[in-house]
Amino acid sequence: MPIHLRAEAGDYASNVLCPGDPLRATYIAETFFDEGFRQVNAERGMLGYTGTFEGKPISVQSTGMGCPSAGIVFEELIMLGVTRLVRVGTCGGLGDTMAMGDTVVGLAASSDDQTPFRYAAMDGYAPSATFSLVETAARLARAGSAGSVHVGPVVTSGIFYDPDPTTFARWKRLGHIGVEMEAAMMYTIAAVKGIEALAIMTVSDLLDESGDTERISDEELKAGVDQMMRISCAVAVS
Repeated sequence: MPIHLRAEAGDYASNVLCPGDPLRATYIAETFFDEGFRQVNAERGMLGYTGTFEGKPISVQSTGMGCPSAGIVFEELIMLGVTRLVRVGTCGGLGDTMAMGDTVVGLAASSDDQTPFRYAAMDGYAPSATFSLVETAARLARAGSAGSVHVGPVVTSGIFYDPDPTTFARWKRLGHIGVEMEAAMMYTIAAVKGIEALAIMTVSDLLDESGDTERISDEELKAGVDQMMRISCAVAVS
């Protein structure tokens, strides 16, 4: 039994959704899983549930915020037999055509956090998603009603309140479409362990090149996350 996920092999499905927020994990299980799901972890408040989505096994496990916290959870999920991780959460949007509530599919993740580099034993590394999952997510998103869908590289940053107003412009100049806090760690661990991984996120903030930000309303955020979650559940069990 791992230290932080107090569960046994078989408690989690092979496909796991990974939100940062424990309460979002509960919301996902209650809203999108079939009836009959069960709680499989509550250690340190890191809530996790296992059930089914459209009859197929699926789990959800919260990770906390940032690479160090999420990395522990990803590692322990793999110890418990998980072979596909799908990060579900929010990101800041860098694209000119982005709107609040849009869906972002992270093709690759440049890291502004040193933790993935330390894990990979490389000075620089931009890990990528599993391309078949990227294809599936993009196809399902465009066939459904998820609003605008953006596929491209994202930045994983360990700083939420960045005092440097030049970072957004620098990241955007290199073609990044979003900024979030865990994808690079997930993609790096997945590469080292040989499993599948994808990050799908809802745009919760618009990030201007000046360093200014605009935050989504609670109503827009809920609608955007619900749209993103329908895609993510389908991708996870595909």
